[in-house]
Amino acid sequence: MPSPFPGMDPYLEDPIVFPDFHDRFNAYLSESLQPGLPEPYYAALGRRAWVVISERFIGPDVNVVAPYRMTNRAAATAMATLEVSQPVVIHVPHDEQVETLVEIYIGRGNERRLVTAIELLCPANKKSGEKGRDLYLRKQAELLDSKTHLVEIDLLRGGEHTTAVPEKRLHRFVPRFTYHVCSHRWDHFEDFLIYPIQLAEPLPTIQIPLLPGDGEVPVNLQQVLTRTYEAGPYHREIDYRADVPLPTLSEDEMRWVGGRVVLGA
Repeated sequence: MPSPFPGMDPYLEDPIVFPDFHDRFNAYLSESLQPGLPEPYYAALGRRAWVVISERFIGPDVNVVAPYRMTNRAAATAMATLEVSQPVVIHVPHDEQVETLVEIYIGRGNERRLVTAIELLCPANKKSGEKGRDLYLRKQAELLDSKTHLVEIDLLRGGEHTTAVPEKRLHRFVPRFTYHVCSHRWDHFEDFLIYPIQLAEPLPTIQIPLLPGDGEVPVNLQQVLTRTYEAGPYHREIDYRADVPLPTLSEDEMRWVGGRVVLGA
């Protein structure tokens, strides 16, 4: 079943829904790029991982917290010297967070070279104070200082500005957009190619840069999104009549969204 929207579906931005969409989109983006890449280029899925304190809680409403128990030997030693207070052990679970990205390489084995990194931003990349944002910005700075092209796809309305183009300069030249793509070539260091996207528009066909002299490869992001949506669980997971897009939309945008939902019913 297709999405009721001609472009990005704002309901997919829900923090519960987006992680699945993020990984599926990257997989189909890599698949879409593969046939158009000239040999010996190829697209692969990369991963970035980090550990965070878990905010999830799965368990009973009442917990029994046991005091910390020293071994008999440690207790005897403590009694022989100084009475030691008994601490309470609180278990703090951690989650491993993993982000996927698309990487275009040339060469094999030790000769393999990363030519272009394609990043679909996720909520952790755009939230201040998140470890995922710190890691992303660090990697972004490394790529901008290297001989690797960087293509960033921002399909999230919420959060901090994160793409490599300076925010003030972006809004000076592109005052109105809902989403955007930012492409930076290492061989044109001062230039940022921006594809502005309005809510009611299909996603654009963008050019993915290869090494100087090898040209660029086009990829239709709307086709990638359509395939991602139709292969995913979203038409079952999202109740378009009851759910509200997150972040919230303006009144005019909500009227337009409501019309699309009715047409797609």
